[in-house]
Amino acid sequence: MKLSWATRITIVRILLIVPFVSCLLRINDPELGTSTRAWLRYAAMAMYMVMAISDGLDGYLARSTRQVTRLGTFLDPVADKLLITSACLLLASRHAHVPGFLIPGTVVVLIIAKDVLLMIGFVIVYMITGRAWVQPVLIGKAATALQLIMVAAVLVGPELSRWVPGWIWLVRLLWWSAAGAAVLATLVYIRNGIRFLEAYESPESTD
Repeated sequence: MKLSWATRITIVRILLIVPFVSCLLRINDPELGTSTRAWLRYAAMAMYMVMAISDGLDGYLARSTRQVTRLGTFLDPVADKLLITSACLLLASRHAHVPGFLIPGTVVVLIIAKDVLLMIGFVIVYMITGRAWVQPVLIGKAATALQLIMVAAVLVGPELSRWVPGWIWLVRLLWWSAAGAAVLATLVYIRNGIRFLEAYESPESTD
């Protein structure tokens, strides 16, 4: 099977997560000099921007070239979840956070819980109906977008806080907005899943 360019870009995005995580793990390493730690964060920022841009690029290519594939449809959200989960966990840790911009643990739990519950719901629906059913919703896409923006705002925090008064408050607003959107998306997905199961179990659907 020949991979489309959109799928190749998605795979590259997944592979870039490894060096991205490696850089973040060392940005607070006391054995490294201040300039080295700063350059590691800059490298993480650059890779993150490439991954964020490619997130929109692969979808555009798939639609414009009419090469939307099952593999690409599966890998794209997986890449988003791997990137956001790894970034949030690291940026909320004392070892790999950006100084002055430590993401609260509650925010990370709410964001990751959405994906965990969505996966559990997916498995339950598949076990009951035998169908792999996921219906994207607007609030879910908004939650993902807010999470991506939140991580970017944290990574560039030390630089922008020098030029933008109150940047830390904007970042805090972003991370609680991302957490709130994740909760709302979770509730919508649960509601839609229940409705789908009710429709599947109704007498009309079994006739």
